[in-house]
Amino acid sequence: MKNRMWSACAGAVAMLMLLPDSQASAQQKSEITLSRQPGIFYMPSHIMEKNKLIEKHAASLGVPGVTTKWINLSGGGAQTDALLAGSVDILNTGTGNLLLLWDRTRGGVKGIVATSAQPMTLISRDPNIKSIKDFGPNDKIAVPTVKVSTQAIVLQIAAAEAFGADQWSKLDPNTVQLGHPDAYVALTNTQHEVRNHFSIPPFTFLELKNVPGAHVVLSSPDVMGGPLSQAQFFTTTKFADANPKIVQAVRDATKEAQDLIRSDTKAAVEIYKEVTGDKTSVDDLLAWLKEPGMMEWNLQPQGTMKFAAHLFKVGTLKTMPKAFTDYYLPVAHDLKGN
Repeated sequence: MKNRMWSACAGAVAMLMLLPDSQASAQQKSEITLSRQPGIFYMPSHIMEKNKLIEKHAASLGVPGVTTKWINLSGGGAQTDALLAGSVDILNTGTGNLLLLWDRTRGGVKGIVATSAQPMTLISRDPNIKSIKDFGPNDKIAVPTVKVSTQAIVLQIAAAEAFGADQWSKLDPNTVQLGHPDAYVALTNTQHEVRNHFSIPPFTFLELKNVPGAHVVLSSPDVMGGPLSQAQFFTTTKFADANPKIVQAVRDATKEAQDLIRSDTKAAVEIYKEVTGDKTSVDDLLAWLKEPGMMEWNLQPQGTMKFAAHLFKVGTLKTMPKAFTDYYLPVAHDLKGN
């Protein structure tokens, strides 16, 4: 099972590690390609794109002329494949993908800073499913990437708590891979076999508002005992070593974007809508951001060591990190993360 978990990207990892140094080593770059997924989780990145914050902070650090290209991908698996193939320089995606790549590349991939830790919520439109114990073998659960996405791993942790430590993978066969927009569409279709979605904002709120019978089965803070960083920037150490000022600029730009969300939430929401084309009203988005846990915009990683401990316990990680600083670059080591 563990081999199948990594079949999608094992080849790319091997290729990365077998390249001669002259090919594998990143050179200092002026055009930076970054990827992210859909959702409010990634609002700092939308502000960074619109206001050209990486470009601004790179220039202030003595690296003028930097340009950025932002790519939207539906899931973390597609993003990690793009990073390892060299078509993307920096990812903005989940903790699961960061830890697994850090482990498989023996520290060749590390985090820069976290960007958000809003709740992930398991939503069902099936009236018979009230708790995690109600899922039968034919009840499909949509997650962004089967077995390796943050949602899939939180589901494993919840299964271990509900059914016993040795039953952590009990619901893995129930999961199916769907990007969040597609999973939302599936839930709105009463004829679709997928009736459950481990969702993120804004899809959480859209499903609860627009899907008849949609209700919450569990949320990530309940499982993890607090916030869990779902989005963070990470890159290869080769890129970071060749571009230290770009890495610092990403940190500085992220902080400026997070500060704007806190200080002028309406302006941040309007930028998010402009960049993404999200048709949700400003009033709805502002109301959702007032819900519990929705203003967790922090540079420090949150809840990631508990996440790592689960992955190590079940054998998915071969190395147990001593602290988050093992899988984050030095640019984040002054932060009080966990």
